Amino acid sequence: MNRETDTHVILIGNEKGGSGKTTVAMHTVVALLRAGYSVGVLDIDVRQKSLARYLENRAQWGVAQGLTAEELPMPKFLPLQNSEHDSHEKRIQDDDDRLRRTLAAFADCDFLVIDSPGADTHLSRSAHCYADTIVTPLNDSFVDFDLLARVNPATGEIIGPSLYAETVWRARQMRAKSGVIGGIDWVVLRNRLQATNAKNKAAMAAKLQDLSSRIQFRQARGFGERVIYRELFSYGMTLLDLGCKGSPRKLSSMSHIAARQELRSYLSFLKLPQLAAPEAPAEPAKPAVAESIAAA
Repeated sequence: MNRETDTHVILIGNEKGGSGKTTVAMHTVVALLRAGYSVGVLDIDVRQKSLARYLENRAQWGVAQGLTAEELPMPKFLPLQNSEHDSHEKRIQDDDDRLRRTLAAFADCDFLVIDSPGADTHLSRSAHCYADTIVTPLNDSFVDFDLLARVNPATGEIIGPSLYAETVWRARQMRAKSGVIGGIDWVVLRNRLQATNAKNKAAMAAKLQDLSSRIQFRQARGFGERVIYRELFSYGMTLLDLGCKGSPRKLSSMSHIAARQELRSYLSFLKLPQLAAPEAPAEPAKPAVAESIAAA
């Protein structure tokens, strides 16, 4: 791998589907856009292309509502396809070359958000090596936890790291060997949380706390289980667009307000670098991402 830009790469990753990766990715993108940053998007789930479809819906909704780029900010998006070589070795090399060239094309962006597939693919493993921040949405379920660690069914003790944890470990190794300055900050996001305090919820919190020190990730509270996230997909909108011109829904309920608070907390927890604004005497410095959302 070779990092040729200073673009901060945020990869949303988990090898299990249904954990909310695309929702987290899209809200991260729009939060950064509305904070005044230039943002790139890469969807390496080349089969489902959920994030690409989300952005397509957003663009179509903006046109239908007559919204300007200032009223409905859009990121820079570039498509990526799998190699069609018959040879496995050539296909792997072609995928790596395509990924490297595509990443270089985002050199003009402050941030690049990558949405990965809910499966183990070569393209996904390669993309993990370029990440500065990996965000792993995780349902509050031991089915999802099994991708991070294996648990002794008799004692409940953690035996050792599992499939996805090993993917992140290998990415960290590759990054270290390449000489890229700085490691990978890994954040595990407990996502789609239920409001009730079930025993399973407490058990998951305890197990994740134990595991976090062993395989080096930070544990964050993610988004609650809310219908609004599913409703907004068809419009290409996010919670941060509610109340703005062209919004299909109003920011009206306490649930919506609580959801925005969850988003603020998540973005603040990421501790993303605060990049300086372009040199222009009349232009104020870009606000912190969490502060920008709080003012929305």
